[in-house]
Amino acid sequence: MESYEALRSRAAWIDLSARGKIRVHGEDRARLLHAMSTNDVNHLEPHGGLYAFFLTAQGRILADAYIYNFGDGLFLDTEPEVGAKLRDHLDKYIIADDVTLEDESERWAVIGIEGPQFDEGASRLSLPVPSQAYGVANWQDGFVARTAVTGRNGIRVFLPRERKEDLISRLNELDIPQASGHEIQIVRLENGAPRYGEDISERYLVQETQQLQAVHTNKGCYLGQEIVERVRSRGQVHRWLLPIRVAAAQGPAPGTKFGAEGKDAGEITSAAYSPALGQVVGLAYVRTEAAQSGREFYIQTGDEKTVVSLPARTGESI
Repeated sequence: MESYEALRSRAAWIDLSARGKIRVHGEDRARLLHAMSTNDVNHLEPHGGLYAFFLTAQGRILADAYIYNFGDGLFLDTEPEVGAKLRDHLDKYIIADDVTLEDESERWAVIGIEGPQFDEGASRLSLPVPSQAYGVANWQDGFVARTAVTGRNGIRVFLPRERKEDLISRLNELDIPQASGHEIQIVRLENGAPRYGEDISERYLVQETQQLQAVHTNKGCYLGQEIVERVRSRGQVHRWLLPIRVAAAQGPAPGTKFGAEGKDAGEITSAAYSPALGQVVGLAYVRTEAAQSGREFYIQTGDEKTVVSLPARTGESI
């Protein structure tokens, strides 16, 4: 798995061309997206970017997206499964607003370059690297965004589809390998990076995902904000999305439940075997009263028990 090792320790490239891409024009573009998303679009500087959720009126997560500001327009970069759904959702709320939504999903190819040494590859390709997280920089007839699907450092190159093969040829010349979808999943789970459509969906509330970089707490009203604020003020979070480890050679299927002492404690959303760690890595929603680092649970299959543990975390305490 040469490309898996490259993605973990050097750099590899990822084909992200299937992602949804929506250009937003008009004088009211920032006002609309500000009112429809969980983050502060009104104060987003030119060539800046942010990560945000789009919610239903009941506070459930309809989609996530990176929002980039090009000064004369805003650009939404979202998962392939939700591009059309997000566009239709926004269009429904355009009434008297000066806003135009343009689906550019077929216009742009997208190539990610990720890994600890991604910047060396970017330099050799003469690609600009935005200094700020989610920032964007113009490049030839496309642009580069500072974000990474695996949770590690990286960039995302947007370029016209007819130029995609030229960039891939240059990457091959530099011996930067392509990472497969399975390899990408392993590394993102090693890094505890969730993906909408697998680990985040309309089943969940904002605080349950623990992806609070998507939320600005003082921005004012937006669709679903009442539920977000109610959960925050009352502290009523019943489950958290957390990294897990499973003592197995194959990842359990999404939806697999685990527990201890006869009580359910959590449900797995995605999992894969990590060759580097010699065990399965994954993400799961764990009941808050059970979410203690180092605690062990079990997947019960007949008379067999498979150990599930919560690794010690260095980030924000639970």
